[in-house]
Amino acid sequence: MSYEAYLDEASRLIRNNGDWSGITAESVARMRLQNRFKTGLDIARYTASIMRRDMAAYDKDPGKYTQSLGCWHGFIAQQKVISLKKHFGSTERRYLYLSGWMVAALRSEFGPLPDQSMHEKTSVPALVEELYTFLRQADARELGALFREVDKARSARDTVREQQLTQAVNNYQTHVIPIIADIDAGFGNAEATYLLAKKMIQAGACALQIENQVSDEKQCGHQDGKVTVPHEEFVAKIRACRYAFLELGVDDGIIVARTDSLGAGLTKQIAFSVSEGDIGDQYNWFLDCEDVTDEQPSNGDVLITRGSRLLRPKRLRSNLYQFREGTGADRCVLDCINALRNGADLLWIETEKPHVEQIAGMMDRIRDVVPGAKLVYNNSPSFNWTLNFRQQVFDVWQQEGKDVSGFDRSKLMSEAYDNSDLAREADERIRTFQRDASLRAGIFHHLITLPTYHTAALSTDNLAKEYFGDQGMLGYVANVQRKEIREGIACVKHQNMAGSDIGDDHKDYFAGEAALKAGGEHNTMNQFAA
Repeated sequence: MSYEAYLDEASRLIRNNGDWSGITAESVARMRLQNRFKTGLDIARYTASIMRRDMAAYDKDPGKYTQSLGCWHGFIAQQKVISLKKHFGSTERRYLYLSGWMVAALRSEFGPLPDQSMHEKTSVPALVEELYTFLRQADARELGALFREVDKARSARDTVREQQLTQAVNNYQTHVIPIIADIDAGFGNAEATYLLAKKMIQAGACALQIENQVSDEKQCGHQDGKVTVPHEEFVAKIRACRYAFLELGVDDGIIVARTDSLGAGLTKQIAFSVSEGDIGDQYNWFLDCEDVTDEQPSNGDVLITRGSRLLRPKRLRSNLYQFREGTGADRCVLDCINALRNGADLLWIETEKPHVEQIAGMMDRIRDVVPGAKLVYNNSPSFNWTLNFRQQVFDVWQQEGKDVSGFDRSKLMSEAYDNSDLAREADERIRTFQRDASLRAGIFHHLITLPTYHTAALSTDNLAKEYFGDQGMLGYVANVQRKEIREGIACVKHQNMAGSDIGDDHKDYFAGEAALKAGGEHNTMNQFAA
């Protein structure tokens, strides 16, 4: 609806309730415009439609991939989206990512925890709600500034300027963008997954990322000791997420099915199989087994048949079963095809390094069966990007017969190589990695899981070093405030960012001329007007 339509609607409402003295149609219209999303479900439906549109655009042109950064606090998400609008004029094809790792490490009441699903499950939907609270506040703040400019134009009788500002309100682009939210392994069985999915969707999540690890043995995707579950158990959780979306009326909600099989050498249990070649039998085929011949089975042995062979799967003292070495990629391909055939919309393959051809090798096999398969890829801070890409260039050069005698492959992280041609080529490959991988390997969405965890640590370290050292207050002024002012960082006016001007507007609405407002002549925020 346009500004004018909101005004007409509010005017009719007030006329029909004549005893609402002091309530103005313009104030009502402005408040409604500043809060277009009344519930989290409104957000989920709106953002799901954005993702579906972007997925269709990527199918036509794989250069139109999408991106996100992981955010662990509403303020971080808000500043990210404000920056997107400032630098690019649009939030198109940019999302947020909610990382279970960062919830565990930063938002648990237990304090910092490893990424093993030990944090409170309610902290995940609570963070989804917090992210959108801050993004909606950013809308209210920015629109409030436009409304104040409208009032100035009216006072100056500048009708042309007033019309321009009204048009800016009508064409306003919200800060509310899609979130891909990490539900880990579902925090329990399929029913537990369904209940948590509902909470996350009600908070605004339009896309849920769920992994095929066992809930009570879940590990970070870049750590050892990962244990997967048979396909039937994972598919039940995919269905649980879909039912949650459908129950709540988010008919085009997105499910991202993640496989950790590439780095997982263990399984929770032997899959149930009815007939040779079914999905359970295919899963069990990867088990590391030994033939049972004439000797008597040992006490407690678990045996399976494969055709005419009687086999003993290798079982650990933990009661987990071991997969054969070298089967990870094959298991990933099977996981992905089965997930897509059972309701998943997007895939996530957790890898141990960022290598376009490694990813493409698996995606080519998946797309041979499911042509439209698309991947969400973790551009993880757990990868040493510098070392990985320098080693990739080293290996290519060596294969091409170039002289690499001046480089030690195991020490390519060294600063001594920073100005070398090898380092420059590696950096160029890092720069174009997302574009290259989207064109070659079917990656629809690139995300960095933990970037704002690392940026917070780095910026705090720099400030502490300067402020508590010889630079004193200059350490803050030169490296923070002066840059904020010159680079147009919105939160330099931190009172405004926290909502003081929105509060003043409301005081005007509620109390009129009796309002005691914060934004007067003596507000020190005026020092940043320039």
